Amino acid sequence: QVWLVESGGGSVQAGDSLTLSCSVSQRILELSVTGWYRQAPGKQREMVARLTVGETTRYADSVKGRFTISRDNERNTLYLQMNALKPEDTAVYYCAAGLGTRSYNYWGQGTQVTVSS
Repeated sequence: QVWLVESGGGSVQAGDSLTLSCSVSQRILELSVTGWYRQAPGKQREMVARLTVGETTRYADSVKGRFTISRDNERNTLYLQMNALKPEDTAVYYCAAGLGTRSYNYWGQGTQVTVSS
């Protein structure tokens, strides 16, 4: 069992920055893949950013150049640095992890990000 706990969400103005954190209950390097997803009201959950154990990253087109996914191997923490936030970034953001698989089999409880214009 892997526990993921997100933090860092909040309400900000358009153009502001936020950093989300995801605390992982075991060594983050044991996870094949980690990532961030988001779900806005009335919409499907979508991938925001992905980071493999080999440090390969992938981003949704809508956040490329604005968001950065990273991890701290010593603190077993995953981050999502979000810059130049837009109202359309408003959503619940979820941390996800894959243990023993390249798909996600563990999810956090989510943290709300609200961006006002």
